[in-house]
Amino acid sequence: MQVHRRSLLGGAVVALAGAGLPRFSVAGSQAEEPLVDAVRSALTAAVSYSAPPKPRFDNVEARLAYLRWLGATSEKLKPRKSELQTRIEFLESVWYEAKRAGLDPSLLLGLVQVESGFRKYAISSAGARGYTQVMPFWANLIGDGQASRLFHMQTNLRFGCVILRHYLDREKGDLYLALGRYNGSRGRPEYPNAVFGARRKWLAPGET
Repeated sequence: MQVHRRSLLGGAVVALAGAGLPRFSVAGSQAEEPLVDAVRSALTAAVSYSAPPKPRFDNVEARLAYLRWLGATSEKLKPRKSELQTRIEFLESVWYEAKRAGLDPSLLLGLVQVESGFRKYAISSAGARGYTQVMPFWANLIGDGQASRLFHMQTNLRFGCVILRHYLDREKGDLYLALGRYNGSRGRPEYPNAVFGARRKWLAPGET
């Protein structure tokens, strides 16, 4: 499978935010922080790549494993996303963006469940947007400044993965602290425990 673990590539997308968008209050808020130029440049590059999620595999076994994951996870997600094509497109992007960032797709699904309840247009009380509840300041800091694009599915998932990878690197691989930083509650157990708990539902067979 030819997705680089730490490449963190991003996407150029077009999406408009509508009126009357649903709000979701579980999410916290990432804290805006100064970034050194090298980090800002790397994160900007990570979200600027425009290719759609088209995974390629090195062998048949890897492709079959992916297809098994896609089928099993689609069934689990069906109560939340009933339309098959929408569900498959969402899961393809979840798998692709998570793998690009060196993250587990089940972790990303757990994060999305906790952050937005799989609501594409969710907005938190702090103003975080979309599936992974990205704060608008990230669009100015490392994106093109158009916060409305954070409601686009692949863009939102890509930003969420890039940001979590950034925090994971800052915390030297400590996922508990990285998740806390993502939520704006670093050091407190509620949010990381909620994501870890939600992740268990999305684990592939044999995965721990």
